Amino acid sequence: MDFLEKMSRRLNQGLLWIAGFLLAVMIILTCGNIFFRVVWVPIRGTFELMGYLGAVVTAFALGYTQIRHGHIAVDILVLGFPRRLQRFLNGINSTLCMAFFSIIGLQVAKYATNLWRTGEVTETLRMVYFPFTYAAALGCFSLALVFLVEGLQSFLGNQEGKR
Repeated sequence: MDFLEKMSRRLNQGLLWIAGFLLAVMIILTCGNIFFRVVWVPIRGTFELMGYLGAVVTAFALGYTQIRHGHIAVDILVLGFPRRLQRFLNGINSTLCMAFFSIIGLQVAKYATNLWRTGEVTETLRMVYFPFTYAAALGCFSLALVFLVEGLQSFLGNQEGKR
């Protein structure tokens, strides 16, 4: 259990660092585009790159945000239940969320594979974009791993699994 939790934490921290780096790239690209728009011509493909990089940044931050319990949770009703029932419901919720994000990750990965096989490219820059799609799938799988750890903690009675 500890190994799985450490692996999940390290994976999601690594993805968060990559997301932070890509966010810095997005800021530099935006500032550069504004500057070049004023003095000459805008940077070609900025809109495309911002969309794809934004998707990767968001996907890579999902798991770490869940670890930190940074997502919105409406638990006013559940807080009135006994602790055992709260843990059980958190375990059920984590299991359902793990299944949901696993399915999403699989479907996004299938779509990325289809993009790879067909050789789809972006409109402006004519670059392949299946790597960005695979990255979004990785973000979904990393979130599913976090939910797996939280579900196991809730069902095993570990206090760390409690919100």
